[in-house]
Amino acid sequence: MSEHTQTGLKRDWFTIKSLVSRDFKLKYRRSVLGVAWSVLNPLLMMCVLTAVFSTFFRFQIEYYPFYLILGNTLFALAMDAADSAMYSIIDSESLIKKIRVNKIIFPIEKVLFQLVNFITSLIAIVIVMIFLQIPPTFNLVLLPLLLAYVTIFSLGLGLALSALAVFFRDVLHIWSVVRMAWMYATPLFYPTDILPEWMMTFEAFNPLYHFVTYFRDIALWGNTPGLGENLICLAFAVVTFAVGFIIFRKTQNKFILYV
Repeated sequence: MSEHTQTGLKRDWFTIKSLVSRDFKLKYRRSVLGVAWSVLNPLLMMCVLTAVFSTFFRFQIEYYPFYLILGNTLFALAMDAADSAMYSIIDSESLIKKIRVNKIIFPIEKVLFQLVNFITSLIAIVIVMIFLQIPPTFNLVLLPLLLAYVTIFSLGLGLALSALAVFFRDVLHIWSVVRMAWMYATPLFYPTDILPEWMMTFEAFNPLYHFVTYFRDIALWGNTPGLGENLICLAFAVVTFAVGFIIFRKTQNKFILYV
């Protein structure tokens, strides 16, 4: 690697860290509870959903609140990262037009920012584990691997969305519908055993189903995901990233004309 390339990578990484720090400060500026909202939000959402679904649908799921919070937090990480990345180029219009900058740093920064938020929200998951007296298992050492899968997948999705949104603003509106449909199509608050066979066939091609199941396996059920499941998660992550990266690289030179 040449000295010029190394210098460029160091500059980009410094810029990414600075932007993450800026976004973190902006998110909690003038907030009384501040970072505590990253813990309270998943807890409050878990309480509401538990009250609603356990009352009306009476799903027979052991440790249902924990089942809920695991699925919701991981799904939120992937979707919030893709959402933020989708707006990253449009929101950075002034910088892109004024200075020469590596444009890919903007979606990368948004995804990393959401990852930092997720790590903070893990405190909420630990609180629920303690409250429900769920003992941690050795399988939790696989959590960083799962987060790598989800981060790479979300970045690929975000790169594609951020590029497409520059040229077709309708993508911003369509994506909100897709996200909602994706949420209901993923077993976040209901068990998989109520799904018909055709729906389970669909879930095999749903990356979020595999990621959420992986999280529940290592944190709730105490199962160790096998090589096959790891390869499936890795394939979804790598293929999505590759597609998103190609779309972004082929269109980034025209961003300045459309932002």
